[in-house]
Amino acid sequence: MNERLPDEPAGRVEALLDEIVDALDLDAEVVVEEVEDEIAARVEGHDLGLLIGRRGQTIDAVQLICYRVAFRGRGDRKRVSVDAAGYRERRRQTVERQADRAADRALETGKEIELEPMSPTERKIVHDRLAERSGLETFSEGEEPERCVIVAPLVGG
Repeated sequence: MNERLPDEPAGRVEALLDEIVDALDLDAEVVVEEVEDEIAARVEGHDLGLLIGRRGQTIDAVQLICYRVAFRGRGDRKRVSVDAAGYRERRRQTVERQADRAADRALETGKEIELEPMSPTERKIVHDRLAERSGLETFSEGEEPERCVIVAPLVGG
């Protein structure tokens, strides 16, 4: 980054995202909102696939960098989320549908259903989605980046 970063974490996130959007030559606008427990950044525009990356890997990496830059040298920290063109909400809905289908199949067949490898955030979506479904349990298995959720019928459930 060429210029000195702002002192406030939200300002740092915005400055870094502006720099990334410029470097990728994207026609997009950065919006950052800070609430009590989170700094939420959105990149709004068209053709943001380069920023999102395959299976969200690029935007996950950008989010981690934003978090690290925002709170470098500071003791107080909060969650930082970065979204582009509504990707995270669409992905959450997709993962919830996959979880529901896996739960239905596990209950119908009585067998464990292994979902595709997912990020920790996506695995949490599955666990949360199915936590209240009776007759099921969920657990994660494997090593990153191939870690996945198993949806299993409860024995005798």
